[in-house]
Amino acid sequence: MTSTVQTLDRVVIRFAGDSGDGMQLTGDRFTSDTAAVGNDLSTLPNFPAEIRAPQGTLPGVSSFQLHFADHDVLTPGDAPDVLVAMNPAALKANIGDLPRGATIIVDADSFTKRNLAKVGYDANPLDDGSLESWQVHPVGLTSITVEALAAFDGLSRKEKERAKNMFALGLLSWMYTRPTTGTESFLEKKFGARPELLQANLTALRAGWNYGETTEEFGSSYVIAAAAMPPGTYRNVTGNTALALGLTAASHRAGRPLVLGSYPITPASDVLHALAALKRHGITTIQAEDEIAGIGIALGASYGGAIGVTTTSGPGIALKSETVGLAVSLELPLVVVDIQRGGPSTGLPTKTEQADLLQAMFGRNGESPVPVLAPCTPADCFDVAMDAVRIATRYRTPVFLLSDGYLANGSEPWAVPDVGDLPDLEVELASEPNATDAAGEPVFHPYLRDPDTLARPWAVPGTPGLEHRIGGIEKADVTGDISYDPENHDRMVRLRQAKIAGIEVPDLEVDDPSGTARVLVLGWGSTYGPVAAAARVVRNSGRPVARAHLRHLNPFPANLGDVLRRYERVVVPEMNLGQLAMLLRAEFLVDVRSHTAVRGLPFTTVELADVISHTLEELS
Repeated sequence: MTSTVQTLDRVVIRFAGDSGDGMQLTGDRFTSDTAAVGNDLSTLPNFPAEIRAPQGTLPGVSSFQLHFADHDVLTPGDAPDVLVAMNPAALKANIGDLPRGATIIVDADSFTKRNLAKVGYDANPLDDGSLESWQVHPVGLTSITVEALAAFDGLSRKEKERAKNMFALGLLSWMYTRPTTGTESFLEKKFGARPELLQANLTALRAGWNYGETTEEFGSSYVIAAAAMPPGTYRNVTGNTALALGLTAASHRAGRPLVLGSYPITPASDVLHALAALKRHGITTIQAEDEIAGIGIALGASYGGAIGVTTTSGPGIALKSETVGLAVSLELPLVVVDIQRGGPSTGLPTKTEQADLLQAMFGRNGESPVPVLAPCTPADCFDVAMDAVRIATRYRTPVFLLSDGYLANGSEPWAVPDVGDLPDLEVELASEPNATDAAGEPVFHPYLRDPDTLARPWAVPGTPGLEHRIGGIEKADVTGDISYDPENHDRMVRLRQAKIAGIEVPDLEVDDPSGTARVLVLGWGSTYGPVAAAARVVRNSGRPVARAHLRHLNPFPANLGDVLRRYERVVVPEMNLGQLAMLLRAEFLVDVRSHTAVRGLPFTTVELADVISHTLEELS
């Protein structure tokens, strides 16, 4: 048949199925092919914590959502326009998110009595009229795939069935005019050692495309034009990948080797994997036996003159807290990356949350201040990683970098920067004694501070003349000798606090186009996209609203207090119970209004637009 071709400005697609159906791979490949077309995009992978959740059950559903458009994309989308459901569980788990009229493509072969009963369907929803509000396309994804691979005698039926995700990918690629050349190259690399498996997957991919081209099931295909972007070289990155690249770039710009001490933990493990693949760039990665050993390795590397980094999530931060306190006392550079997830305890390992802020700020004994930074998008993880290294090395302090599962696993196009445009982070190590004793002999004073930064010298052990004490017991100011003197302790505590308070951070920028807004929405971390999208919706309705976003959470930007007092209402959305709002109220005595949720999912645009609208109505 001849199908029509329609032009759209945006679409949200969600692939959903069993955790063994390859939905994350399917979504990732569709995303890569979409990025190659030049669309702007944002993704939201969502998968169970179990390695292999029970097949065909609601807890075992894995999904991947992609929002792509011909304009600037800020979120993965509130609700799918298209749901690809590989089984009844995937349909039932996601149907509540679909607006009426959305398209549903299901694998009709999976809707057996047994699979329906597993998720509580008394009747087949494909036949009982319960889906009449949606555009439903039952397609025999499994049977058509198996039939397309009939010639592959060396493969079992189960192996053939596994290729149905490639069939679905081919079908959606046809429907939205995505090229498949990138996926074909990916398959050639992945299955190059198994030629028959490679050809089977390629055949299934092409069969899906051809099915869309020839069937009468779909009357239209769609085109989404490329988004207008500044010229440059782009690649699609997840937050964890961007973070690893940022740490690597910072290491080179600082002229110091980078050593990662890490213990695998979801959702931070991919940073370890990515950095391990960059060892040719002078990166050393050590997979430690536990969280405590991981940070011990990193701090030891910093003591030795390297940039020490440790990566983890909330439970690991709890274990690392004593060594972070040691790094505060020693005043050595250290980057502590916390990819936040749902808590407390094991909590929700594969879901997102931003509830570790107070832990990062105060989760150590004694007065132990540390800088805290948070990226706002997957691509921003690159810049924040570089900024964290800048602060750690310039001010000789541990630095917390708070990403989260949404940023870590989500992806977006990233403009690859020119290396020459990256900031110069070169640091100077101590090379000779910096004082004289009473007899006029040269000595080294490990706590003789830089007057501008209050940073102590970074002295590499083994350098002649720079011998000094090391350890967690309080040191005497300047000399570094062990000291129990009350006045000295008070002075050292205040010096360490003053050093952190004096860190140079940019002023907070406020997006207030009209200049007449009475409400400010202030976000941090991954709330950036939903807040910006919600502000866009409200402004498009003719009502002014201001927004701002914090990258530096300790110390705060110097102008933050003035910004907060400029508006009649300040709303702070957070995926916790109001941690930043509490800090702002305490610091600036401003009536900050919290909007909180801890569902393991990012905010939706509609939700925050409603919050802003309600706040504006209160003032009218």
